[in-house]
Amino acid sequence: MLTHLQQEVSSSYTTTTATVTTPHSRLPQGGEDKLGKNPLPAEEDIRPEFKDDIYDPSYQDEEGPRPKLQYVWSNIILLALLHIGALYGITLVPSCKFHTWLWVYFYRVISGLGVTAGAHRLWTHRTYKARLPLRLFLIIADTMAFQNDVFEWARDHRAHHKFSETDADPHNSRRGFFFSHVGWLLVRKHPAVKEKGGLLDLSDLKAEKLLMFQRRYYKHAVLLMCFILPTFVPWYFWGETFRHSLYVATFLRYAIVLNSTWLVNSAAHMYGYRPYDKNIEPRENTLVSLSTMGEGFHNYHHSFPYDYSTSEYRWHLNFTTFFIDCMAALGLAYDRKKVSKAAVLARIKRTGDGSHKSG
Repeated sequence: MLTHLQQEVSSSYTTTTATVTTPHSRLPQGGEDKLGKNPLPAEEDIRPEFKDDIYDPSYQDEEGPRPKLQYVWSNIILLALLHIGALYGITLVPSCKFHTWLWVYFYRVISGLGVTAGAHRLWTHRTYKARLPLRLFLIIADTMAFQNDVFEWARDHRAHHKFSETDADPHNSRRGFFFSHVGWLLVRKHPAVKEKGGLLDLSDLKAEKLLMFQRRYYKHAVLLMCFILPTFVPWYFWGETFRHSLYVATFLRYAIVLNSTWLVNSAAHMYGYRPYDKNIEPRENTLVSLSTMGEGFHNYHHSFPYDYSTSEYRWHLNFTTFFIDCMAALGLAYDRKKVSKAAVLARIKRTGDGSHKSG
């Protein structure tokens, strides 16, 4: 059955490719290697209309000490209370009703897709296009996840790619695991983040009425979708206790979704192999891929941010790609961008760390 489904989905699998006329953005603008002799091979430009998530090697941090940290005490207190509640929720898991476990899993997957397939691959990187029913589903799912509205999420993530591992990167991993995981949310943004983020082209996001609608009503929407609804449903429909509904279905579930996403910024920038580009910090991390439905192939993703699968291997440890392909089979997703095997192999040979295994 799975083979039949894969054949059906693959039948609708199309890509858009073109030829780039400039060298790769991480390499010297002269288009030559360090010896100045060999011209660099051109890479595909499968998304020629959009460049603001491509790494900019020209930006360098200013010399001198960083500005003094300014703590955001509201975030510190709220996130501390959330995690205390989640820890208590763990103790209640064994006594939850089976339907509550299913509800938590369902809510976790749907909200996760709102981030991975929606905020990340669709709106931040524009790696595929989605018709209105799918966009509506993803905006609702993203609101369930409560990780800032899509406009702000995409703005920060584009800055992360363009100015990766610098002070203009919102969760710069060079500042340590804790900072890149959650600490960046507990302090005011570095001035470079605001300066460089303000220069990004966000016109595509501003032009989408659905995103602006979400942004306008975000506080009320997340209160309903992230807290009230996941608590109310198990309590009302199958008689779960309010305590279990609140601490397990809401606090524990929300903490799991948050920390899974944060691992992409922290663990996937510090632990793992770099088969596509050894000159950048993002790594291939299997555990992060498992916890985020496919977002842990991070060395590949930063090497080819325009690939809708964020991975060379499509469905392997990548439920988000499977979901997008299923939506394509239904006609709800289209114009999926995929880097060719030739371009991937050329990149591996040129900049990989030698750990790549074909498959």
